[in-house]
Amino acid sequence: MDPQDDRKSGCDPKSRQNKNECGDKSYQLFIRLAQSCRIRIGKLGELDFPEGLYVYCGSARKNLAHRLARHCRKDKKVLRWHIDYLLNHPAASIEEVRTSNQDECELVQQTIGEIVAAGFGSSDCRSKCGAHLKRIVVKILD
Repeated sequence: MDPQDDRKSGCDPKSRQNKNECGDKSYQLFIRLAQSCRIRIGKLGELDFPEGLYVYCGSARKNLAHRLARHCRKDKKVLRWHIDYLLNHPAASIEEVRTSNQDECELVQQTIGEIVAAGFGSSDCRSKCGAHLKRIVVKILD
């Protein structure tokens, strides 16, 4: 993967990367869940999320900056996407945002982690990703 395909920034919608000056079309949100919790995720219903680090892969066809700014806001009046429900929970915080010119499904498939919520963020997925949210699990060797 070309290093220019993966751009890092914090959750700052004013940053150059988040303004989509790079021509990126997809993004990864690195989300910290400070505690295990049960969250109602739209039509998916009540789901259990263990505490830890999660990566959500998404895309925005027209305006990546607006999409990222929306995700970074805690005061969403309308919860539209699965990720809105997760990010609306007080235990959830975005630690990092990365943008890419790769397809969101390619990013999901390259992300090593476990699917905790089948179907999360992948209602319109044609690549059979299973979910566009993965929990990153690190195993410590003895």
